[in-house]
Amino acid sequence: MGWNSWDCYGTTVTEAEVLANAEFMAEHLLRFGWDTIVVDIDWADPTARSHGYNADAPLHLDAHGRLIPDPERFPSSAGGVGFGPLAARIHELGLRFGIHTMRGIPRRAVAQNLPVLGTDAGAAEVADATNVCEWNPDMLGLDHEHPAAQAYYDSTLALYAEWGVDFIKADDMLWPYQEADIEAYASAIARCGRDITLSLSPGRDLSLERLDHLRAHAGMWRICDDLWDSWDDVAANFARFARWAPFAGERGWPDGDMLPLGRIGIRAERGEPRDDRLTPAERVSLLTLWIIARSPLMIGGDLPSSDPATIALFQNDEVLAVLRGSTRNREVFREGTLVLWAADGPDGERYAAAFNLGEKPAEIALDAGNIGFPASGAVTELWTGRAVPLEPVTVQSDAARGVAPGSAALRIALAPHGAALLRHRP
Repeated sequence: MGWNSWDCYGTTVTEAEVLANAEFMAEHLLRFGWDTIVVDIDWADPTARSHGYNADAPLHLDAHGRLIPDPERFPSSAGGVGFGPLAARIHELGLRFGIHTMRGIPRRAVAQNLPVLGTDAGAAEVADATNVCEWNPDMLGLDHEHPAAQAYYDSTLALYAEWGVDFIKADDMLWPYQEADIEAYASAIARCGRDITLSLSPGRDLSLERLDHLRAHAGMWRICDDLWDSWDDVAANFARFARWAPFAGERGWPDGDMLPLGRIGIRAERGEPRDDRLTPAERVSLLTLWIIARSPLMIGGDLPSSDPATIALFQNDEVLAVLRGSTRNREVFREGTLVLWAADGPDGERYAAAFNLGEKPAEIALDAGNIGFPASGAVTELWTGRAVPLEPVTVQSDAARGVAPGSAALRIALAPHGAALLRHRP
């Protein structure tokens, strides 16, 4: 649970903006479990701009071809100290510090044939120009048949560990699936002497056949491409989460990407400065799906300038308890515009989520048995805190059509693209 700079600042985030979001998180969100601040892509590029990348960008490198922060945007990194001072400040706030990295080795390091730390090889010897990122021009691939390729990754992770990095979003790893790079990167983390969470991106076309390999090498992995503030993007993740959520747990976390909520697009890759274009009901549906599926949660909006109503969605402790403590999270029904999920709680609770994917409001009568709820007990809708009566059904009637006699009905009104998150306690 944390914040990532991509949705609001794209490639251009500054140290001041990172600290402003960290300070806001520490004051308003840390007590709810939000604890990680991530600087996304191109932090080494002094020419970074919104709406794209720069070919042959003059990336800042050290003597061994490793990216270092642009000191203009990150003044505390001046003098070659890297992200160490910024990480220390974020740690002082009680938070974890993360950075984005790209697969491979910088083209500029290869052009200069800079020496790979701890080896007799130069960057040009370990580069693989046949396996490059399709969308970012900064890097070449690594030739993992050459032993110095592993040494290059080892040297970068040693540097990040020295800075105090706790989380790495490693990009261009999953589409296409870069098995050798994933293994080499995980090995470098294991050798660096610091506990660093590895997150792999982007997850377009990611198959469940990769599950064992992902679990062996990463803490979390994207199951989709970049997600933005459109209902179509959100709706596409229902099927993906239905596949992946049963496998979420301490062995690794399928990730539905950042939450494009709040003030986004300030200097981003896509769109202009805006409050996210989702409706209030769609925001609740997005968060409900991510939570019932136990996805990692990374806020994409600029926290200090986001609407207080959006921030309040991140402060609902009863909702977040579902993320923290539920098990057996699963889709149990999908028919027409109605989708139902169910999960178990740690102390005998049962959880369920109901989603209306349709364009019109829906009044539904849920059979408690269809979401794993007993016919008696107390049911609460967690976003609103309202009690939802369990109505015994003894005779089939028009009002309770579809609810079995002997069960109980829960009557719920769902807005277009809306959701309800229910908790049952005996």
